[in-house]
Amino acid sequence: MSEEQTFEQMLDASFKTIHSGEAVKGTVIHVQPDQITLDIGYKSDGVLTRSEYSNDNSIDLTTVAKEGDEMEVKVLKLEDNNGQVVLSYKRLAADRGNKRIEEAFNNHEVLSAKVVRAQPGGLIVSFEEVNIFIPASLVSDSFEKDLNKYVGQEIEFVITEYFPKRRRYIGDRKKLLVEKKMEMQKELFERIHPGDIVEGTVKNITDFGAFIDLGGADGLLHISEMSWGRVENPHRVFKVGETVRVLIKEINGSKIALTMKFPDQNPWVNAAEKYAKDNIVTGRVARMTDFGAFIELEPGIDALLHVSQISHEHIDKPQDVLKKGEEVTAKIVDFNEEDHKISLSIKAMNEKPEEKPEESEDEETVDIEAAIAADKAEAEAAAAAEAVEETAEEPAEEPAEEPAAEAVEEAAEETPSEE
Repeated sequence: MSEEQTFEQMLDASFKTIHSGEAVKGTVIHVQPDQITLDIGYKSDGVLTRSEYSNDNSIDLTTVAKEGDEMEVKVLKLEDNNGQVVLSYKRLAADRGNKRIEEAFNNHEVLSAKVVRAQPGGLIVSFEEVNIFIPASLVSDSFEKDLNKYVGQEIEFVITEYFPKRRRYIGDRKKLLVEKKMEMQKELFERIHPGDIVEGTVKNITDFGAFIDLGGADGLLHISEMSWGRVENPHRVFKVGETVRVLIKEINGSKIALTMKFPDQNPWVNAAEKYAKDNIVTGRVARMTDFGAFIELEPGIDALLHVSQISHEHIDKPQDVLKKGEEVTAKIVDFNEEDHKISLSIKAMNEKPEEKPEESEDEETVDIEAAIAADKAEAEAAAAAEAVEETAEEPAEEPAEEPAAEAVEEAAEETPSEE
């Protein structure tokens, strides 16, 4: 009996002594997709499960270990139900990770880790099996609508909060981006000048223009500076992430104004000959106002067709006879190269129609000779009527009075009697 005890003692003495929580080294003797078996120099083999290897429950352990590999693990339990030692790889890594994070926090060290998932409040990165939270407000130096694009990416950050007892670790990526951008901005402003042609990346697009990242600072490309021609909607011209070639128009402090109206592409350079006075040109109606229509002769050159020059007839508004996009042919009546103004006229191309006497709607066509004859007849009739009236008004002659008796008698006396 004593010999057996001596043998057991000798056997036990051949194995090293281990304790829970201790870090030990072992050799892989068998690998399965969800478990690794190690010889740790103890009387029982150690077992390392998938859940104790990594926080990634989908990992296939046959892809990360093979027989003969050496690993350092942490002892969790000396014996399980099968008499094997329970081991953990991720907890040992986490313990060491905690120490690294503490050192990085105290030394303001920049760490790099992969983003394992995105959540409404921010990102989770795994650094040496320790999860670190980066709030959404500290992910970038600009608003990020979709954080899912960071999942799987390796990003840099610094630790701003460290509470190991509460397992609370907060990272900040924005700080690094801002510092880097300040350095790049300083270098950029030392290098660029108005008139320089540079390349940039479209960062953001609005209704009034596009912001171009020049590598350290953003420049504004206003909608009016996108082309010598007319741009209705910047979203139809550019895409975020697109590389563009721009000219620096002005630098005012930290503000940079950009343009794509390159001087060698200015359509007004040869416009004097092409659009000389009295030339006949064709263009399309670009826009209209109450006083006239603007005709695009080519991208960058618009001419005014005043409402009074559209037709010889009166027109209240251009919209009454023209449509946007309609093709128009007109004559150039004025060219002002200095002010970049051209005036057109359609009616100058057409002869003015003969003017007809205006007649009211109630007037009828009159036969002048018949009217004169009628007036004459009417006048004669009136004169005759007037004469009749005057005759009727004169007193009638009184009939002759009978001779007085004396006169009769005298007459009788003068008459010789018959004898």
